[in-house]
Amino acid sequence: MAEREIPGQYLDGYAQLLADVSATGRRLTRDEIAARRALGEQAAEAGHGLRALIVAHLTATRAAWPATPGSADSTLAAMTQVVDALAEGYEHAQLVAVRREEAARREFIDDLLYGRSDLGHLAERAERFGLRLSHAHAVAVAQGPTAYDEGAPVPRRVEHALNARFGERNILLTTKDGRLLCVAPGDQDEVLAHFAKHAYAATDGCRVAIGRPQQGPGGVVQSYEEALNTLELAERLGLEGPVLRAADLLVYPVLTRDRQAMADLVRDALGPLTAARGGAEPLLETLNVYFECGCVAAEAARRLALSVRALTYRLARIHQLTGADPCDPGHRYTLQTAVIGARLLDWPAKAL
Repeated sequence: MAEREIPGQYLDGYAQLLADVSATGRRLTRDEIAARRALGEQAAEAGHGLRALIVAHLTATRAAWPATPGSADSTLAAMTQVVDALAEGYEHAQLVAVRREEAARREFIDDLLYGRSDLGHLAERAERFGLRLSHAHAVAVAQGPTAYDEGAPVPRRVEHALNARFGERNILLTTKDGRLLCVAPGDQDEVLAHFAKHAYAATDGCRVAIGRPQQGPGGVVQSYEEALNTLELAERLGLEGPVLRAADLLVYPVLTRDRQAMADLVRDALGPLTAARGGAEPLLETLNVYFECGCVAAEAARRLALSVRALTYRLARIHQLTGADPCDPGHRYTLQTAVIGARLLDWPAKAL
């Protein structure tokens, strides 16, 4: 596609300037350079191409040359100064525009993720960045071993992989608080799965949490908060797997919705374990591993590096202290729920 023709206003005085420089042998003054730099900025802001701007000046130089007496070296030096000043002004204008765009994008992302803006205005701004907030959206959050910002190689690598696979499909990839984020339409789960795959590869092993699709302008922040909560749950509960979905872990928010009730359960069911030699932690870990193994004593003993006899002794000691038998199906549910609650509330490290 041909570039737009450069208007004559960007060449005003150029031929006379060459003639004067050629006749006197002088270099351009500071004000003359500043004027050409300003013209370069104006051309960039008006949407003209830098190549077209330089070609226009080279053409003007050639046209003015036959009528220009004096030193060819001075003329070429002046032309070089003019082109350099134009390019400098043009690049400065582009840099300012990029920074302005980055600031607007970051402000939009902050408002989007924290819900601090009027939802109607937020939806209007979202279209500029490829999102239609009237539809449902889901958010995936990747937390790696280090913090990332948008200019880092890892986000660029992940963005390239997404663009190569899906192109322009109303996807927003960004960073927030050192984490990678991907916002995608709620009915395009393959986008978030692809993001998780490449984020894991690019970070040499990260954990990705995916929130549920949520409807409307406020849906993005809801899904984002779900993903963050899922990462926190995974950390506290030691959940395995690089990709965790909030939809698969809804039981945990339900258990902690009434925090005081859960704290009471942990205190009543497991509080007596603090009287054990060595405190509650070893016996609490025994219960946790025992339940994770499906109450299979041999497997639990192997994971804990204990003999089956030692494991059986610990389970008996738990029964003695709490009055609840981990081997009894009637007691098992209460104990297991209390163990999950203890991990969610970080007990006994934190007092209830």
